[in-house]
Amino acid sequence: MLAIGTSNPMNCVRQNEYADWYFRVTKRDHLGKWKDKMKRICEKSGIRKRYLHHTEKMIHGHPELLDPTLPSLRTRLGITEDAVPELAAAAATKAIAQWGRPAGDITHLIVNSANSVAGSPGADLRVAALLGLQPSVQRTMLCLHGCSGGCLALRLAKDLAENNIGARVLVVCVEVFVLCFRGPDATRLDELVAMTLFGDGAGAAIVGTGPVNAVERPIFHMVSASQATLPGTENVVELKISENGVDFEMSSVLPKLVRENIKQCLVNTLAPVGLASDDLNGLFWAAHPGGRAILDSYETALGLEPGKLAASRRVLSEYGNMFGATIFFVLDEMRRRHRSCNEEREKGEWGVMLGLGPGISVEMMVLHAVGTGVED
Repeated sequence: MLAIGTSNPMNCVRQNEYADWYFRVTKRDHLGKWKDKMKRICEKSGIRKRYLHHTEKMIHGHPELLDPTLPSLRTRLGITEDAVPELAAAAATKAIAQWGRPAGDITHLIVNSANSVAGSPGADLRVAALLGLQPSVQRTMLCLHGCSGGCLALRLAKDLAENNIGARVLVVCVEVFVLCFRGPDATRLDELVAMTLFGDGAGAAIVGTGPVNAVERPIFHMVSASQATLPGTENVVELKISENGVDFEMSSVLPKLVRENIKQCLVNTLAPVGLASDDLNGLFWAAHPGGRAILDSYETALGLEPGKLAASRRVLSEYGNMFGATIFFVLDEMRRRHRSCNEEREKGEWGVMLGLGPGISVEMMVLHAVGTGVED
């Protein structure tokens, strides 16, 4: 991994003000019981603020976003048509500048979005144009992979880089939550939780083998990648496109499933590269912060010391959950913590990147922190 860039919309919403904002803009202020419930969820979320592309003015201009009897998919896609590629290009521009080589040297482009795009040609073509990539760039578009989408895209980038001599793969994950945004439903607590959890953002990375000396500065070696699917969990987390946008369903049993299964998944991932699973605190952890309960479940199941998930918790606090884009923010925070003289360095050069997606799919990658990108 040769460079990382991130970007967010300008509109920032404080979590301690969100319940009042949400019930006001959805015109549901009369639902005092549900507003109080949302305030309690916000207080326990571990989130301080989030960035959202949709604003109060935008929502009021499109009443169909709040009326479940009206089809709104076309409206939502119209909003994201420009927002998604522009936000993606902003993150990618930062990564390219950090990389230090011309954008024209990018050979492959992967764009991932969990719930923000539909149609072809898609956001990948727009992103390529905005960045000035070569017409010969090989594009891949990924959709509806949920929170694991960033890890999945990086796994694909690793394969492309290792199997194409001289390849430089630009990976961009971008989310604009307006496709999922809707008013409160008294029968759907999981939707209320989702409204307090998700934010908008984009993350980008450049992946390649054989870094050019004096130009490219590696951050992480992507050593080994794997995916595991937990049997019988296909209905635990679901993303489905409907006339009202993207319907998001998340079962309350998810943290329990994580606690029961994640240790074995990690054992199976670490063993092939010769890393022991009896001292997981000797590794650094770039875990996708699906939510506070998920991070707590990782700590409990893996026996992690307090602070091992500090990078993930800080990203959750400052940005919320941005689906697949979030892992790039965690990796960037991990790099910053390694390089800062004012913060305790992470123990160990070896680490794990981890994310959960619908399925339940567990994406894992063994990382090795290398070079001046991390440790100087």
